[in-house]
Amino acid sequence: MRQRPGPVRENLDPPNAEKTYKVRRADLPLHCPMPGTYLWNSHPKVYLPIETTGEAKCPYCSASYVLLD
Repeated sequence: MRQRPGPVRENLDPPNAEKTYKVRRADLPLHCPMPGTYLWNSHPKVYLPIETTGEAKCPYCSASYVLLD
């Protein structure tokens, strides 16, 4: 088995594991996948406009985002 250099972060979330994410203004600008997820098996990062309506949906994975603040 080939070893990867550097530490492996075991506490990352699988990408797009949830269908609805609650975000705060401190999390903006919003993008999917969210920070803290494994990226190797996810879609490309896409920025989502959530500021005006308070809701957004990812065009790749259909994850929904709701702005709490």
